[in-house]
Amino acid sequence: MRILIAEDDPAIVSFLVKGLRAEGYATAVAATGAEAHQLLSSSLESFDLVLLDLGLPAMTGVEVLTQLRQRDAALPVIVLTARAEVSDKVRGLELGANDYVTKPFSFAELLARIRATLRSTSQPTTNELVVGDLRLDLFTKVAWRGERRIDLAPREWALLELFMRHPTHVLSRTRILNEVWEYGFDPGNNIVDVYVSYLRKKINFDDTTPLILTVRGAGYRLVAH
Repeated sequence: MRILIAEDDPAIVSFLVKGLRAEGYATAVAATGAEAHQLLSSSLESFDLVLLDLGLPAMTGVEVLTQLRQRDAALPVIVLTARAEVSDKVRGLELGANDYVTKPFSFAELLARIRATLRSTSQPTTNELVVGDLRLDLFTKVAWRGERRIDLAPREWALLELFMRHPTHVLSRTRILNEVWEYGFDPGNNIVDVYVSYLRKKINFDDTTPLILTVRGAGYRLVAH
């Protein structure tokens, strides 16, 4: 899971990044509204949730949220703000925020709200991920393409799950390292390319269309056929 933190207070950003990474979430940071808007508009970036401060410089959080909802009605957003008035909370929710947390807040409370928001906006509970003719059984950790069973090593399975949870999104090598391997893994290592190659050989057959495409200079993308 990847979370965008749109916040201009360095102390809060550091607090959130450390806490979220300790809980297994990948993070990206935008210090201004304009940066947040750019990241959310980019076809090369994808997020599972946004933590959005309303008082951002260069472009307010309200403006960021308004423009986001014009493009994407589903991406979960939790508003972070020092504004405690009921009218501000109502406005944020009416603009499309999923939840509202007033500063100062405890990390435990925020984490509980993040988990609740992700649960409420996720796909219906299922034991399978399905993209085109590719299926991944989350219980047995076995993949199927059409009627063909594909046995996967643990890291291959984790890599395929990441791709299938973000179909059509371009996933950078850095993001894949952060989510499939441990933090601090040498970014100069070509381990991502090696495992994508392994995975391609297993899910592509001579009579099928390739599913994982290389996006030059950006990363990899899973396509559905």
